[in-house]
Amino acid sequence: MSGAFVIAARRSAVMPVGGAFAGLEVHALAGPVMRACLADAGIAAAQVDEVILSNALGAGGNPARVAALAAGLPEHVAGLSIDRQCAGGLDAVILARAMVESGAAEVVLAGGAESYSRRPLRLRTDPAGGAAVAYDAPPFTPWDAGGWGQERGMHAAAAALAERLGISRAAQDAFAIASHARARATHQPEIVEIEGVLRDGFTRDLTSALAARAKRVAGSIAAANAAIAADGAAFCLVVSERIAMQATRALRIVAGATLGADPQEPGLAPLGAIARVLSLSLAPGMALERSEIMEAYAVQAIACIQGAGLDAARVNMAGGALARGHPVGASGAVLVARLFADLQQGYGLCAIAAAGGIGSALVLKA
Repeated sequence: MSGAFVIAARRSAVMPVGGAFAGLEVHALAGPVMRACLADAGIAAAQVDEVILSNALGAGGNPARVAALAAGLPEHVAGLSIDRQCAGGLDAVILARAMVESGAAEVVLAGGAESYSRRPLRLRTDPAGGAAVAYDAPPFTPWDAGGWGQERGMHAAAAALAERLGISRAAQDAFAIASHARARATHQPEIVEIEGVLRDGFTRDLTSALAARAKRVAGSIAAANAAIAADGAAFCLVVSERIAMQATRALRIVAGATLGADPQEPGLAPLGAIARVLSLSLAPGMALERSEIMEAYAVQAIACIQGAGLDAARVNMAGGALARGHPVGASGAVLVARLFADLQQGYGLCAIAAAGGIGSALVLKA
């Protein structure tokens, strides 16, 4: 069984809902990013065996197929769409690794794209014949009729986690301020220009005064310490060892894992997956060079960094989702694109939580 390698990784800028990408469908976001990956690696479109695309908010169908055609890939690329909500973009890369290592494919474009601005309206029919009821997201547990699956439920879960762990509003705001500052100070070369945009649209000079005035959404969770809804896309080119040997740059996918955890504390769900991939990757005494941890909420990122025993100084060194925004199905792939851009030696980690108590993690080696 040969290994699987990432030889290119790119993303769009991440733009707030209603921003510069508001008029773009999923395939319009995905296509330029996919083409950039191929161009970076010198891989012809005809060499692509499969596209795996994570999308959480679309209307279903098979957006991976639409994106593959929009990117100019040959008709034989069928496209595989997946939905594991926030974790889907990272899971697409983990699935691509499995396809390559099994010999089912040699060249896979894997990642995610989310047009939050163009998401369809959803209506739940009434079996008794009453009026259909609008909803934003489905439930993520069988005992939940719409609470934990809704954005307000995720806010409440984050607030409960902050209270249980004693992570204050001030600590969360400080974490968010630092995320913005790091993002503002760093050039992020992995971004593909779309609609003339080359920088994340939400990143700003967040100060303590601005954070203190931010609207509270639940408990200690406020607009300043929670990632905003956003549009964006990110993809990785995952290939076999044979192809990687010809590449200018190749990072081995050492380990990947997705595990379920307590659905009422989704913020801690990555801890089990992180522990598993690190146990498969690092010998005792070895350290990670860099980590990209999802910042859906400051409290969730703080809890994962502390719970996994990560070196905070090496986490999200160019800022995180608090400074970018959260294009749900693409966010996990954004982490991989960021890590690929910056990891020059040693081992790097990506990890993300998802609604329903799901955590995914992946380790790359330069």
